Amino acid sequence: MPPAMGGGLAGSELRSRRGRCGSQAARVVGRDVAAEAAARSPKRPVRSSRRFEAAGRWALLALVTLVSFATRFHRLDQPAHVCWDETHFGKMGSYYINRTFFFDVHPPLGKMLIGLAGYLSGYDGTFLFQKPGDKYEHHRYMGMRGFCAFLGSWLIPFAYLTVLDLSKSFPAALLTAALLTFDTGCLTLSQYILLDPILMFFIMAAMLSMVKYNSCADRPFSAPWWSWLSLTGISLAGALGVKFVGLFIILQVGLNTISDLWHLFGDLSLSLVTVGKHLTARILCLIVLPLVLYVAIFAVHITVLNKSGPGDGFFSSAFQARLSGNNLYNASIPEHLAYGSVVTVKNLRMAIGYLHSHRHLYPEGVGARQQQVTTYLHKDYNNLWIIKKHNTNSDPLDPSFPVEFVRHGDIIRLEHKETSRNLHSHYHEAPLTRKHYQVTGYGINGTGDSNDFWRIEVVNRKFGNRIKVLRSRIRLIHLVTGCVLGSSGKVLPKWGWEQLEVTCTPYLKDTLSSIWNVEDHINPKLPNISLDVLQPSFPEILLESHMVMIRGNNGLKPKDNEFTSKPWHWPINYQGLRFSGANDTDFRVYLLGNPVVWWLNLVSIALYLLSGSIAAIAMQRGAQLPAEVEGLTKILLRGGGQLLLGWVLHYFPFFLMGRVLYFHHYFPAMLFSSMLTGVLWDTLLRLCAWGLASSSLARGVHALGILSLLLGTAYSFYLFHPLAYGMVGPLAQDPESPMAGLRWLESWDF
Repeated sequence: MPPAMGGGLAGSELRSRRGRCGSQAARVVGRDVAAEAAARSPKRPVRSSRRFEAAGRWALLALVTLVSFATRFHRLDQPAHVCWDETHFGKMGSYYINRTFFFDVHPPLGKMLIGLAGYLSGYDGTFLFQKPGDKYEHHRYMGMRGFCAFLGSWLIPFAYLTVLDLSKSFPAALLTAALLTFDTGCLTLSQYILLDPILMFFIMAAMLSMVKYNSCADRPFSAPWWSWLSLTGISLAGALGVKFVGLFIILQVGLNTISDLWHLFGDLSLSLVTVGKHLTARILCLIVLPLVLYVAIFAVHITVLNKSGPGDGFFSSAFQARLSGNNLYNASIPEHLAYGSVVTVKNLRMAIGYLHSHRHLYPEGVGARQQQVTTYLHKDYNNLWIIKKHNTNSDPLDPSFPVEFVRHGDIIRLEHKETSRNLHSHYHEAPLTRKHYQVTGYGINGTGDSNDFWRIEVVNRKFGNRIKVLRSRIRLIHLVTGCVLGSSGKVLPKWGWEQLEVTCTPYLKDTLSSIWNVEDHINPKLPNISLDVLQPSFPEILLESHMVMIRGNNGLKPKDNEFTSKPWHWPINYQGLRFSGANDTDFRVYLLGNPVVWWLNLVSIALYLLSGSIAAIAMQRGAQLPAEVEGLTKILLRGGGQLLLGWVLHYFPFFLMGRVLYFHHYFPAMLFSSMLTGVLWDTLLRLCAWGLASSSLARGVHALGILSLLLGTAYSFYLFHPLAYGMVGPLAQDPESPMAGLRWLESWDF
């Protein structure tokens, strides 16, 4: 066997099933080798050699970690202004420090950790994070950036250890570490106040922990086995707690666990009691523990954010009643609806908001040119409506008139308080939704026509009952057309201020989008009751939070002048994202992957599919392979297969998503493709070396190949590093630019 084929490959591949630390045969071989070595050499040099080898392993890991931290923390303070999505996640960190409730489409863990890092580093939560380019000045932002860089720095040693465990090859692990260290995209994402480095940290921690507990399969229920299994569950909770795409790594761990349990079930040397213990351990560590931690994250989130803020309108009236500073908090309002009451009407579908109108008209060609009616997510005076009888203009608040309650089945008018126009519908088509009718504001000082009349109905209640504020679920049925007032949830164009479309649907099926409740209620003639009894329980808050987040995620739309992308763009590094600056006087940072690394990864995936298919067919057909080739083939199929599965699970689901997508969504998948590249090229070079007769030549082929890849990625990083660390001066098309000649694709906008 040529020396180039060393590194523990043959011994590691004597395992009887994937994931075990070593089979009985491997241990027997190991004892034979150890006995022979002991017979030939004194004990002290052998022990010294092992210590030297162990010290070398730790030194290499320390070097990889040191270079990773050095590249991520270099020029971390530049630029000293808000970049890209720091405007969102920095602001949300401030909300946690100020205990102000807000809404975001992602679970709260990432923002909580950013806020905690800011608080511990002396940031007081007063910076506004209004828009990219705002200077931080005296505000302490480095704690939050430093925290994200700290977690981003661990991606490289995690990947190094994962590949080392899967391949038992230091060159493969070192090549993987170099690919990620010298990737400008991973570097850029790690240096700013973003969720991405936090998410990728937990994904890689889960992957490493899973691989480690697989490698301890021959020592089940030992302390290391329990530790790695528990760390896997903790990391899964962390990944899902940052973003919902953490579900992809949960799916990968789940598939690995199912496969592992299936092999255990087929091992007839194990009793069913033992198999049951394995199943119970995985349920506890990979299901119960992550769920408990995930729920605990939301408990902390809800406890900390106890003050009213900009996210209130996304949630139900009962949810808002628990927020200090909200107009419903500790409020007392009349219990039953009466004529003359000033009210706000809220849609029960999550993230739709309040029935709203304003003085702007629908544009020419969009139904009747009358006043717009929309739904709006925030508190506003234009959300206020007065409930009046359909057949009289007398003032119900006149002291001489007795109080008259609104009841199920009554015919009413809703007059917009600010403009004195009535809620109105007719047979004109709605602006966006076909076969639905337009809803407008119509009339002068409350005087309109019969198309202003609505029948109010309480869902699942009998005729004649009073309507309760907050608790009654009501429908408004148009008297002339028979349609039901609702919201499609579609975002209107700029002429509608990007608020949500209100329509009157002729389809009478009950849906949440056509059901409303009365929230604010002002009527000086009625006694008030406390709203404390309406506050929801924790399970109700948890369920509502998830419904709002999922709906918000699905409804994300691109902002003006924002570079969105399609999933097929990502692996080819087709287009980057501008983090900061646009012209030659700005400090410019551009998110783009190192093209040498990314295109090598793309080639490696194709090459792996080809070589892996050939190897799998050969082994399935029972081809007699030399022991060394068989060992390398198993590493390629098993270790590489795990990594390919990770790439597939973190990439292809984006093709099925209807929401807006960005380039940075690909980076978790890119981690897996880089690890696959490290395993593939190390294995192929070893196979090439095996085919050469001369052992010295074999060692040289492998070493030269790995060294060429390492130097190539390092040199490409030298060329493209200004993208991550910042550029000032001429743009790339200028010969004087530091990026001159490096704009290899026209779609790269630097």
